[in-house]
Amino acid sequence: MFEEADNFADLFRGGLPYYLLITLPILIICSSNPVLAASEFGVQRMSQYDVHGVPYGCRASALNLEAKSLYTWQTSRHCVLTRLQDMTIDHFREIRAKAGGLVVLLPEDTAALSLEEKEHIHLLEQAMMVQEVPIPVYFSRYDPKLSGIIDEVTRTAVRSHKPNAPSRPSALSEMFGSVSANGYQIAISGASHAINKQSKIPIIQGELAPSKPGKSIDSDNKLPLIILTAHLDTFGLTNARQSNTDVAILLTLVELFSKLHASIPKYRLMFLVSESGLLLNFQGMKKWLDSNLDENVQIQHAEFVVCLDTIGKLVAQDSLYMHVSKPPKEGTAMSGFYKTLRTVAQRYGNVTVEGVHKKINLADTLLAWEHERFSMKRMPAFTLSNVKSHKDPLRNTIFEDDTAEERLEALERNVKIIAEALASHIYNVPAENGAAGEIFTGSMAITRDQILPWLAIASTQQNHDLKHAFEKYLRNVKVTYDKPDAREPDFMLYDDRDALLNIYSVKPAPFDLFLTCMIALYLTGIYFAIFHFPKLYGVVCRMTVVKTKVN
Repeated sequence: MFEEADNFADLFRGGLPYYLLITLPILIICSSNPVLAASEFGVQRMSQYDVHGVPYGCRASALNLEAKSLYTWQTSRHCVLTRLQDMTIDHFREIRAKAGGLVVLLPEDTAALSLEEKEHIHLLEQAMMVQEVPIPVYFSRYDPKLSGIIDEVTRTAVRSHKPNAPSRPSALSEMFGSVSANGYQIAISGASHAINKQSKIPIIQGELAPSKPGKSIDSDNKLPLIILTAHLDTFGLTNARQSNTDVAILLTLVELFSKLHASIPKYRLMFLVSESGLLLNFQGMKKWLDSNLDENVQIQHAEFVVCLDTIGKLVAQDSLYMHVSKPPKEGTAMSGFYKTLRTVAQRYGNVTVEGVHKKINLADTLLAWEHERFSMKRMPAFTLSNVKSHKDPLRNTIFEDDTAEERLEALERNVKIIAEALASHIYNVPAENGAAGEIFTGSMAITRDQILPWLAIASTQQNHDLKHAFEKYLRNVKVTYDKPDAREPDFMLYDDRDALLNIYSVKPAPFDLFLTCMIALYLTGIYFAIFHFPKLYGVVCRMTVVKTKVN
């Protein structure tokens, strides 16, 4: 018995370790990298919403597929893993129609990109937002580890698509490459695309009234009314928190004019913030008008309504556009304000103010500008913006094309222009007086420190900062909510919870086939070795005898 055990031990002292030296490196090469075996990243699903029964955005959330690059994916069993700047509109359309999913890595710093790259990203972003996307689409903030995985997934495809390659690799090398390469499996957890039953759009309003004692409410209501509005963007391509420059400008104006209204004012100023912009067809402002217009006669007779949209964009900081649905008649308050605005703008770096006329097209599903909501009620209204066209992709972008310093510089300039023009109109100060006619000077001078805190303002459904700001400077502050109708909803929102992206390093299908063949060959060899053991034993004995004689 001990002799048999000794013979079995001789097997390990003999040739077996030599075979291990050959097989182990092969297994190690073919095995997955343990460091990359499983990686986890925070991602956000592409926004999903409905407007007037028309679906927009991503309509799916479940994802568990093999990761492929832009160049190697083929079927709906593949999930495309790529960078945003590498993908074109044609790529996205093909992926939307045929792929099983899409995971996009966002740029690390959009402001550092070239002008062409920025324009490309904005056009792609706009193309993704205007349609229904049936596959799950997720976005990840820049992560160097995920960037490395994208490089590895793309490397083979890029090498095979090089136009200047001297020659194609041999079939044997391609076969070995397909077997030894690492693949990746993508799985999403924690995502949902269920209807948000708590969907609602907040609209907050407040009035700037005199603080002088003895001022009666009746006399205050007889003052001419000017309405200023802005919309708070709560989502775009994703549900990421955005820098709402328009609301920041509106709140800065609230703070500035609250100081001027310490004395008896000549106007009544009303400020409105709706948490629904272009994507939701300015539904919040529609709700507010339907609820207040018939009850409040003075709102119907407002001198004009100023809507702020896409203010503070550095790309167009030398131009300010006044969008109207109907050109103002000469001698009206709106015409006078337009002239004052043009004159005041020339004080600040010769900024040009241009009027843009666009008629309301009732056949369109979505309105172009917020002032059209008021114009449809026969109220004089216009939109101030840094963009000339209502189709400009900058209106809905979640990306910042400029640095924080550049953005503050553009905002400061626009706040000064709007505030000085509005104050000149209200207090009848001739704008032609130049710098001598400036109102916000000295202790009331407009600075970046006044604007900066308002840039971080969030939805009233997240915190009460916006409401507290209104209550601090305004009176008659009220928050109303627009909720979708149960039968025919004008809008519908969906769950926007963050999800987890899990990427597992796995072997591709050719490796499974290769491994199956190797195991089959091994088992076949063992079978024949056992079945023909007497012959094998005789061959080994003869080889041993010959070796002994030679020695």
